[in-house]
Amino acid sequence: MADLIDTIVYAGRLKNKVALMSSSSGGVFIALSDFFLENGNAVAAAIYNYDNHTTEFQMILDKKQQERAKGSKYMQSKPGDIYRETYHWLKENPEKKLLFVGMGCQSDGFRKFSEIKGIRDRVYIVDIICHGSPSPKLWREYAKSIERKDGKITYLTFKDKRNGWKFPTAYVMVGGQEYSIRDYVKVFYNRCMLRPSCYECPYATTERKTDITIGDFWHIEETIPDFYDPNGNSLFLIHTNQGGELFEKIKNDLDCRPSNTTQCWQPNLEAPTKKSEQREEFWNDYQKKGIDFVMKKYGTVSMKTKIKNKLLKIMRGGYELSNFNYATYSERRIA
Repeated sequence: MADLIDTIVYAGRLKNKVALMSSSSGGVFIALSDFFLENGNAVAAAIYNYDNHTTEFQMILDKKQQERAKGSKYMQSKPGDIYRETYHWLKENPEKKLLFVGMGCQSDGFRKFSEIKGIRDRVYIVDIICHGSPSPKLWREYAKSIERKDGKITYLTFKDKRNGWKFPTAYVMVGGQEYSIRDYVKVFYNRCMLRPSCYECPYATTERKTDITIGDFWHIEETIPDFYDPNGNSLFLIHTNQGGELFEKIKNDLDCRPSNTTQCWQPNLEAPTKKSEQREEFWNDYQKKGIDFVMKKYGTVSMKTKIKNKLLKIMRGGYELSNFNYATYSERRIA
C-alpha cells in the first residue's frame, strides 16, 4: 500500500533533448510511461480523438499509443470505460503494474477505486497541476467551426515549443497548413469557460494523496536560475513512498535538482482558479450567439494589452504574462 510521506519536491527534465522538445514541459510523461511500457506494463492516460474532437482515457500498451497521449489538452477528458478496463487488465496480468495519469480529481477518483478493488499496490497514480477543465462542448464546437471553414483537422497542439517553453504556440493542422488557435487558449486562461466545480477545486494544494504530482515548473528561471532550460522544465511533488520509489527508477533519464514548495509556488498549488467576472456574460453570449462570436469577443487580444505585455516581457527578461499573475507570484515568494 502507498503510504503518505512529507512531500518531496524536485525540478527535472529529460536528458534526451529530442524527446524533450516533443513534450509540453520537461518530458515527465515520456519518462514515466517509457519506464512502464519498456517493462511490459501498462499506462492509462487521456488520448485525443480527431474523429469526434473529444479526449478520452484509454489503455496504452505500446509506444505508438503513447505518442497519441503526449501533450497538453485544454479540454475535459472522459473516463469512458477506463476503470473497468484497467481492473480487468490487472486481473488478467497478475504480475504487471499500471501507471494512471490524469487531473487531480480524476487521479484521486482512480486512487479511491483502486483501494476499494484491492489493487492500490499495483497502480502508480500521477496527477497533473490543473488550471481547470472547460466544457468539452465548447472545444468540440470550436473544432467543428474550423473544419466547416477550412477542412479536416489532422493535428492539434496547445504547447508547441518552437519558440521555447515560455512562449508556446497553439495550432491545428488542416491540409498541411497551420491555423492558430490562440483565441481558444486566451479564453481558457481568462477563466470564463471552466466547469463550476473547478472554481472550488479541493486539489489545488501541494499536499495530495496521489503518488506524484507533475506540471510546469513556472518561474524556475528566477528560483533556480542555474538549472533553468529554455526548452522545458517540470515539477515533481512526491507524496508517497511508492511515488518516491518510482521517481528513483526514472531518475537516470532526467536532469533533476531537489527543490521546495517555496521555489515551486504557483497559484494552482495554493488555491483554485478564480471565477472570471465575465463568466455569466460569456455563457449568455455563447447561448445566444454561438462559438464564433464568443471566441472573437473574449479571445481577441486588444492592441493596448499587446503593447503592455510586450513591455512587461522586455522588462522581465522575456517572460510573458499569459498563464498567471507575475506580481502575485513575486509577492507570494517574497512573503
